[in-house]
Amino acid sequence: MPRITAVYRVASTARDIEARARAIAVEQSVEMPLSAIADKAVLADIVGAVEGIEEIGDGAFRVRIGLAVATTGPEPGQLINMLFGNTSIHDDVALEDAILPPDVTAAFGGPNLGLAGLRARCGAATRAMTCSALKPQGLAPEGLARLAARMAEGGIDFIKDDHGLADQAYSPYPLRVAAVAAAVRAVGGPTRYLPSLSGHLESMRAQVRLALDEGLDGVLVTPMIAGLSTFHALTREFPEVAFMTHPAMAGAAGIAPPFLLGTLFRLLGADATVFPNHGGRFGYSPETCRDLAGAARRPWPGVRPCVPVPAGGMTLDRVDEILDFYGNDTMLLIGGNLLAAGDGLAAGATAFTRRVARHAGT
Repeated sequence: MPRITAVYRVASTARDIEARARAIAVEQSVEMPLSAIADKAVLADIVGAVEGIEEIGDGAFRVRIGLAVATTGPEPGQLINMLFGNTSIHDDVALEDAILPPDVTAAFGGPNLGLAGLRARCGAATRAMTCSALKPQGLAPEGLARLAARMAEGGIDFIKDDHGLADQAYSPYPLRVAAVAAAVRAVGGPTRYLPSLSGHLESMRAQVRLALDEGLDGVLVTPMIAGLSTFHALTREFPEVAFMTHPAMAGAAGIAPPFLLGTLFRLLGADATVFPNHGGRFGYSPETCRDLAGAARRPWPGVRPCVPVPAGGMTLDRVDEILDFYGNDTMLLIGGNLLAAGDGLAAGATAFTRRVARHAGT
């Protein structure tokens, strides 16, 4: 029977690791004493199998466990449940990766547009793409629309809602989307506006349809708040829409960021994945960021590359450094540093886009 290989980082002693690995295999498959299972097929095909144990130092081991594909559905919620559901409650285990058979990969589908599709939409043939965010919370739609217009005047490729913008009384989703879309459209050019989705599945469906009615072709979604199954349902239902993902709540998951934000979000349909870059407001290391970008873009048969979007307190004076680190198959997001310019926002956006173009030699 086909299996998914789940890869865990486990804190343990050398004496105890084999028993701990077997316990994880049982917990993540049948979660009951094997002695109580009489069915030979279940014992042979369904019970998790320890495939490898590797000591990696600092009292930790990398443990590989084969889990039956048949137990996952495949469905996003059940996939992550079988990979890490019960074991996520144990503080000595983190989910590092999962190796998926081609049939599983094909069932989920991956990005609708991916790197090439996003490049085509904003006219960025070879250079890195640019992005900024509308904030702060509390602004009315008209205020956000004025900010978006200045960003578009500066040539920003993608303007996204801050992920905290939802359907609040001071900025109702329909009014905000209409106002910002009109402001960007009035500027002209290829700038794309990505409104933030919120609520339950039906409300998000309605929000995507409203965005399409306003002439938009992309949205922002937070999969760890919306739910992985909701996120995947939307990407499959709206194949013409680009989905940018936000990492809020990802830190509460106990899952390695390269797998969660790079591999899993990509598998479920992220065309671009926002993540906190090293040296910003969050604590990701350069190694984690490099691995995350690699997971988003690595060759994967049948799955388009996802665009890594380093963010989180980035500044104009770091543009060259960041692009030297990630290369041009990247979307660089600078929000607060541009907004701090106030009336100089359009000029700051222009400086941002020109610096990115110079880095690429375009």
